[in-house]
Amino acid sequence: MKAEIKIDSSLKEPYAVIYTDQITGEVTRIIEAIKSSEEIITVKEEDKISILKPDEIYMVRVEEGKTYIYGREKRWGSNKRLYEMKEQLGVGFMQIAKACIINLSYMDSVETSFGGMMKMRLKNGLKEYVSRRYLPGLKEYLGI
Repeated sequence: MKAEIKIDSSLKEPYAVIYTDQITGEVTRIIEAIKSSEEIITVKEEDKISILKPDEIYMVRVEEGKTYIYGREKRWGSNKRLYEMKEQLGVGFMQIAKACIINLSYMDSVETSFGGMMKMRLKNGLKEYVSRRYLPGLKEYLGI
């Protein structure tokens, strides 16, 4: 793919145009990346609401019916459901289990586990099992 950047001081915000002969997976991923880079995520932190950017999120997991967002060293609560978080986070995140979404940028290692599952470790030390249902997508992403 070719890319070109033009500087125009009259513009107030970046504006992207994609020239293509057809909509491909690559074009779709680029569009999603552009859209998701503008997203913010609101989380509950004691008595205040904090704002996170997607790159601050390592994992989103549902525990005992509640959605929690894990950062490098902290955990926050969220009122959103897992599917809503998945839609909002977009590209760069992958669902690996019924109740878990991870940031692909923070994967540290993956090892085989019992019953055809795999165990994933993130760079902040969190661990989660990749269920068989989501394993083909992860393998495709990893190229294995």
